[in-house]
Amino acid sequence: MSNRMWGGRFAEGPDAIMEEINASIDYDRKLYKQDIDGSKAHVRMLAEKDIVTRDDADKIVQGLDTILSEIESGEFVFSRALEDIHMNVEARLAELVGPAAGRLHTGRSRNDQVATDFRLWVRDTLDTLDDQFGELMRVLAEKAETHAGDVMPGFTHLQSAQPVTFGHHLLAYVEMFSRDRGRVRDARKRMNECPLGAAALAGTSFPIDRKMTAEALGFDRPAANSLDAVSDRDFVIEALAAASLAAMHLSRLAEEIVIWCSAQFGFVKLSDKFSTGSSIMPQKKNPDAAELVRAKTGRIYGSLQALLVMMKGLPLAYSKDMQEDKEQAFDGLASISLALAAMTGMMRDLEPVTKVMKKAAGSGYSTATDLADWLVRVLGLPFRDAHHVTGRIVAMAVERNVELHRIPLEDMQSVEPKISAEIFSVLSVDKSVRSRTSYGGTSPVNVRKQARRWLKELSRN
Repeated sequence: MSNRMWGGRFAEGPDAIMEEINASIDYDRKLYKQDIDGSKAHVRMLAEKDIVTRDDADKIVQGLDTILSEIESGEFVFSRALEDIHMNVEARLAELVGPAAGRLHTGRSRNDQVATDFRLWVRDTLDTLDDQFGELMRVLAEKAETHAGDVMPGFTHLQSAQPVTFGHHLLAYVEMFSRDRGRVRDARKRMNECPLGAAALAGTSFPIDRKMTAEALGFDRPAANSLDAVSDRDFVIEALAAASLAAMHLSRLAEEIVIWCSAQFGFVKLSDKFSTGSSIMPQKKNPDAAELVRAKTGRIYGSLQALLVMMKGLPLAYSKDMQEDKEQAFDGLASISLALAAMTGMMRDLEPVTKVMKKAAGSGYSTATDLADWLVRVLGLPFRDAHHVTGRIVAMAVERNVELHRIPLEDMQSVEPKISAEIFSVLSVDKSVRSRTSYGGTSPVNVRKQARRWLKELSRN
């Protein structure tokens, strides 16, 4: 039996394999609310323009409200034979209101219908992600303010480089997630054009009011070109691109958590709520939530790549290939949302082991740059000369297996006679971080100021 929604052209129904490859209802049912909202806006516009009667429009709206209630209560029966969410809703509408249901599709196509539904869903998802980024940033900024003066090693090449503070380290991620949040907002603004009324690809001869439907659905304007309106998937690709960058940032932080809570580092304690144990080793406490955030990154990248490859060879306008966009978008954007929620929970509960961090901050001759800076600032040496002098003193410390502040003054003077006892005032990690007062530096004063600035900004939006 042919599909009664589009079967006039066909004498036979689809092969079972065709039905299997063609059906999308198993996943695009997620668009039910957006589909119903779009249909209600469309039929109200049709009534306003006298394209359908107000009586028929009222019946259709009431029927759509009933369907929404049925779906949300779990009573709605989805049919794979009806392919997708659009046909499932329309078929049930016909059962509820009779022939009037057939007027709903006047002046539109499934092409502009699905483009509208999908944009609405992605827009709603971006709004959720925006809120999640804001909450993660707030948690990080609050913890940064609390630990503005707690010293830890700063690394390059995962080797001790210079002392920083834990608060400063956390604020680096606030900056990253702020950029991610900005990309989400940019993507939302750019995508907020309404495809509804573009019909299959060429527009429609009915005197519709596309501005009315765009406004009803919260779009800034109707999409200006009907071909582009139905064939564009930039909006979901851009959303996944923003998600991919954010996932990379989340993965970097997750990697640091994994390293920091290892026995070899012991910098932080992760709460039991975001850890698991071992089936054989009773002593284990594994940072599985962080590891899974790290793993989600590849999954999100895969969703982005799948859509880019899917779209790269498609001529205008719509092709059935584009049905494959939903699963990737649903999975990729759900993954970034889950990763954000997990990271927010982890960071809220995570506590630094400040004594361990501070001890590690002093290892690896991390104040060598402070020594060189002192030689420049106090003795007036050119920095390259100061760098050479410092290197010789560090080599002396390495040979003796002691820290820089343990080298006797007379031994330092054997390298540079002008060095005075004042040098020891810059060789502690606390004094090192306090001296880094340049804008964006790690001094506790700077960190508290930046953390409070972020918290004030986040309270506004």
